[in-house]
Amino acid sequence: MSASNAARSIEFRNATLGATIAVLRETEPARLADALHLMLGGMPDFFNGEAAVLDFADIAAYPERIDWVGLASLFRRYRLQPVGVRNLPEDLAATARQAGLAILDGAELRDRQGVAPAAPQPRPEPAPAAQPAPAPAAAPAVAENTLYIDRPLRSGQQVYARGADLVLLAGVSNGSEVIADGSIHCYGPLRGRALAGARGNTEARIVTTNFGPELVSIAGIYRTFEQGIPASLAGRAALVRLTDSATDQKLAIESLQLG
Repeated sequence: MSASNAARSIEFRNATLGATIAVLRETEPARLADALHLMLGGMPDFFNGEAAVLDFADIAAYPERIDWVGLASLFRRYRLQPVGVRNLPEDLAATARQAGLAILDGAELRDRQGVAPAAPQPRPEPAPAAQPAPAPAAAPAVAENTLYIDRPLRSGQQVYARGADLVLLAGVSNGSEVIADGSIHCYGPLRGRALAGARGNTEARIVTTNFGPELVSIAGIYRTFEQGIPASLAGRAALVRLTDSATDQKLAIESLQLG
């Protein structure tokens, strides 16, 4: 599984009630484990012990059964505690109840961008073969939004800019995490974990005036700094991007000259 394909298997959002919403596009724990390893750098303490709601709205085809024990074990490995599910057909929702998970289709779980939760999706019925339809006209591109955060992010806090760039005006502390589908711009110390291009955007960038993170990632390709930040980059303005090679993409971190 490539890094970009694996990263699309799962997406994290913050909810207004304080739980993290894990939007699953895959139900097999082994394949989700690969996706989480690519997205989060394999760091077992990436999250901070918060509750998680598993959202199955984006599953293309529901399986006959779901390995609830395996899913719970996987999320706990990253310090997430599954407490509920939503957007499951009734037969699979019944097995979730038996596994001790709440059914939260009617709960207030809007993410912090203000998008309402999707309606529950029934298990699709097989459809008769149809004649090919003409290809629809291409829809016009939608301009990306930008999410601005003007307060410092402290340890344990998380911000996710869904479908948008993220601009941080006051810095990011160790133990916090910032995630964006677009690019991340940090006008202050960048500590903690920064994941840009979270849904596979290989053109995303991470730019900061003070480089010092625990982990950086673009489109699922990541680098950690367990041995410390290189002296040429520590505390300096820096740009993180993907570079193309003949065989794959690699993460490049470059010092910037400002002013």
